[in-house]
Amino acid sequence: MSLLWVILGFALLVIGGEYLVRSSVALSFKFNISKMVIGMTVVSFATSAPELLVSLQAALSGSPAIAINNVVGSNIANIGLVLGITALVGSIAVDKSFYKLNWPVMMVFSLALYYFLKNDTVLTAYEGAALFIGLIVFLVVLIRSAKKDKVVEAVDENLATVSNFKIAIWLLIGATALYFGSEWLVEGSKEIALSIGVSEAVIGVSLIAIGTSVPELAASVIAAAKQEKAISLGNLIGSNIFNIASVLGLTALIKPIPVTEPQILSNDIFWMLGFSAVLIPLIFLPNRLQISRFKGFFLVVAYGIFMFLVFTQGKI
Repeated sequence: MSLLWVILGFALLVIGGEYLVRSSVALSFKFNISKMVIGMTVVSFATSAPELLVSLQAALSGSPAIAINNVVGSNIANIGLVLGITALVGSIAVDKSFYKLNWPVMMVFSLALYYFLKNDTVLTAYEGAALFIGLIVFLVVLIRSAKKDKVVEAVDENLATVSNFKIAIWLLIGATALYFGSEWLVEGSKEIALSIGVSEAVIGVSLIAIGTSVPELAASVIAAAKQEKAISLGNLIGSNIFNIASVLGLTALIKPIPVTEPQILSNDIFWMLGFSAVLIPLIFLPNRLQISRFKGFFLVVAYGIFMFLVFTQGKI
């Protein structure tokens, strides 16, 4: 029964996330917000909603390990699984903004998270606020640099003509699906962890993390299969930044998140830092500014090793 709740939870999170993105973009057009700003801020916040609801639900229901490792695991999956599989479908070109802005900011947020958790084994409201303010500063810099380079984000312009009534219905569907999806996923995952004898931290960094990364995986693989040039490493890196700064930042503002499972600080977070750090040598060696199929294979194998170790070392 717990597996059914997990599957239903995943399905509702995907549905809820999709409707929230649509309604948020349509609403933004009503306020005459530019396409570029919608793409870089509104869409990014909306696509982080499933992770936010899952982490918040986990923190409020007394499972802080799931709240933290949902984000840590999603960030690992975005690089090891999503980027790796996408590169296996077709090589990915990397633009200079990746190592000039996106990657350094991701590393700063990742190291800040490690410091905040290691310092006193709790992510406090003040630390959550610092992460979220840092995200706002990053977005301002990102938008200014995009304006200078005349970058226009891909946003569905058909949503500009959607009626207010339809927007309200979409918002209602999105919010309801996200609420129940997050609740069922967290409760079902806790039951599965108990039944197979692993910690909640293991379930958070594996099952839940992969589930909340599925939309990014589907979108990236479809784009790669169509050989679209819009596949951006920056989008995945941006997702990792949002996961730390908005998901954990906002969750900590509502309820401080304690570290209850030791392997989060002794193992899991180092894997997240490792997957993030390895991107720099990966995009420069041997061929510059490209993630080839071989590099994608390397990332997927590394992710497989991580998952194997998580389950073999995570028994209670």
